[in-house]
Amino acid sequence: MPDRNTKLRPATIAAQGTGRVAAPYREIVPPIHVSTTYERGADGAYPGGRVYSRADNPSYDQAEALIASLEGAAAAMLFASGQAAAAALFQSLTPGDAVLAPRSMYWALRKWLLEYASPWGLAVEFYENSSIDDLAQKARTARPRLIWIETPANPTWDITDIAAATEIARETGATVAVDSTSATPVLTHPIELGAHIVMHSATKYLNGHSDVIAGALATVHDDELWQRIRYVRGGGGAVLGPFETWLLLRGMRTLHLRVAAACANAQAIAEYFHGHSELTHVLYPGLASHPGHAVAARQMRGGFGGMMSLRLRGGEDAAKAFAARLQVFKRATSLGSVESLAEHRASVEGPGTTCPADLVRLSIGIEHVDDLIGDIEQALS
Repeated sequence: MPDRNTKLRPATIAAQGTGRVAAPYREIVPPIHVSTTYERGADGAYPGGRVYSRADNPSYDQAEALIASLEGAAAAMLFASGQAAAAALFQSLTPGDAVLAPRSMYWALRKWLLEYASPWGLAVEFYENSSIDDLAQKARTARPRLIWIETPANPTWDITDIAAATEIARETGATVAVDSTSATPVLTHPIELGAHIVMHSATKYLNGHSDVIAGALATVHDDELWQRIRYVRGGGGAVLGPFETWLLLRGMRTLHLRVAAACANAQAIAEYFHGHSELTHVLYPGLASHPGHAVAARQMRGGFGGMMSLRLRGGEDAAKAFAARLQVFKRATSLGSVESLAEHRASVEGPGTTCPADLVRLSIGIEHVDDLIGDIEQALS
């Protein structure tokens, strides 16, 4: 047995849910704390350290500690959704602050930035995901308070060089936040690359079972910005329920196994269909032909993720027909779960989408890879 002071590997910490065992019962699976309120002492103080569950809940402790550990962060916070987590960060800024965000990114957040954050007072500008030159030029002009990065970026899986972006941020005084949902803390550690804050839609890979809506932020410093975010979470009520928190922690205990299996499947599928006569592109950073492959190979360790997109040679109609013929893949929104999902993304995003109409997004699960390949093959034929 290793000495108890030996630093354990992330896979072990995740599998044990941090390994914390609480008195008095020493239960291996943590309890669910459902109370919304906590008793004051006779002197008016709170001897248990809790006041009201809109501000905090003991159920959060272990899940937040695990996320912080996996990200190499000083602290982590859970939210009611990934969207709530991202919004809390932007809402902690001040009207008039400039924000740079990638042109290709999660559609719901892009739409929120344009339809809420911009009218509210943030100066939002978009840069080309894979162009550090474009990011640098816009950062030096706009002097942004925040640079938002999403890599790999949904749904085209463009890659942004996090280390290079953080160098630009240091020059211009910006905070860097990275949406690392599709990379997961198994593959990428943005804080090691210079980022200040990491965001996850914990609905996706962290939970991994399509049964929880949740979000998370992790920070390199428990500073004034972090405390503003904490206030936004409690003040705005963007809190996660205790049962959902328990399910999230349960899901994270298999994170490393699930991500490894999804990566292996995705790599095999991408290589098998690369150059297929019915496809113009297989968009997957694990392919040497992907424009961001070299950068992805530097900042994604152990795999290139479970997300890919196919672009059909026959255009929009062919893409929709392909999705309709899939049988093993489920036609559903979301990603990062144990089952494989597919969707014609432009139809989901609707008017104003920047997604190519010939694109079908695939979230590769942990099924047998031959069944997934066979399903794609029959749907293309």
